[in-house]
Amino acid sequence: MIAVAGGKGGSGKTTTTLGLARALSRRGAPVVAADADWDLPNLHRLAAETPAVAEAASSVGGRGHVSRRNGERSHRTDDAAARTVLDAVREGDAVRPDRSAPTVLAAPDAPRSVDALATFEALDGATPDGAPVLLDCPAGASPDVAAPLRASDGALIATPLRRAALRDAAKTAALAERLGCPPLGAVVIGETDVPERVAALLNCPVLGRVPDGGAAPLADEAVRKAYGDLARRLGETAAATGWQVA
Repeated sequence: MIAVAGGKGGSGKTTTTLGLARALSRRGAPVVAADADWDLPNLHRLAAETPAVAEAASSVGGRGHVSRRNGERSHRTDDAAARTVLDAVREGDAVRPDRSAPTVLAAPDAPRSVDALATFEALDGATPDGAPVLLDCPAGASPDVAAPLRASDGALIATPLRRAALRDAAKTAALAERLGCPPLGAVVIGETDVPERVAALLNCPVLGRVPDGGAAPLADEAVRKAYGDLARRLGETAAATGWQVA
């Protein structure tokens, strides 16, 4: 299980979680991407608003409906990909991700009544061996980020190339290390030219350089290619040992 973490909000964690999940899926991996940012959940909404998941939902006959979460409208489908993280571990049936598109799990409807750490640990046990599992973490080094970090085997640190953002990302990377979730690498968002000192600051290699894709980055071919390169490099790390990736 890989925690996609970062500094403050807007660091590119959610886009990276979904972009990487789709890239791994394109390589034949049965991927699960789960929203671990339960106070500000938007992973499932991003997935529903971008074509790849919408096409996958229509191909299996999923019917869309609109639900309201934290005062915001979020489009969800009625197939397995629309389940919440809590649904997935309570149903007593293993999560069986499809290889054609990532399985995206939304945040629980009443997160404050849920034991987050126990839920993420149960999710790890409910997914098949060899299936990459990505957790879209809360921003920064807040108490809420501790549960997904503790449950994960390693962290992927997403950050823009700005001084304040890098400083916050370094704090998050250090917290992940303390919680037994070593940073596997960093993903720099919005830039392709990254100074060598960034790896030294974050104490991990830069595995991904994602260009600015504008308002809809996951629809940009250069961004898709960058996440494809990230999937390949991440697959070469020790944390990916046993992943079913072509």
